[in-house]
Amino acid sequence: MGDRIRNLRLAAGMTQEELSRRMGYKGRSSTVSQWESGKRTPRTKDIPRLAKVLGCKVEELISVS
Repeated sequence: MGDRIRNLRLAAGMTQEELSRRMGYKGRSSTVSQWESGKRTPRTKDIPRLAKVLGCKVEELISVS
C-alpha cells in the first residue's frame, strides 16, 4: 500500500506534509512517511478519507495486485 500512497500523492502534486495536513495530522509528515515506507498502514477508518484526499477509489489503495 505504501507505494500506491506515494505514487498517488506524487501524481496529485502533494508533499508528505501537505497530505498529512489534509488528513488532519497537523502537518506531521512522519505518519505519511511511515505509511509510504511500509512501517505502518493507515487506520481502517482513515482509508476512505485518504482515498478522497488522493483523488482515488478506496479499492485502488487496498488492492493486493
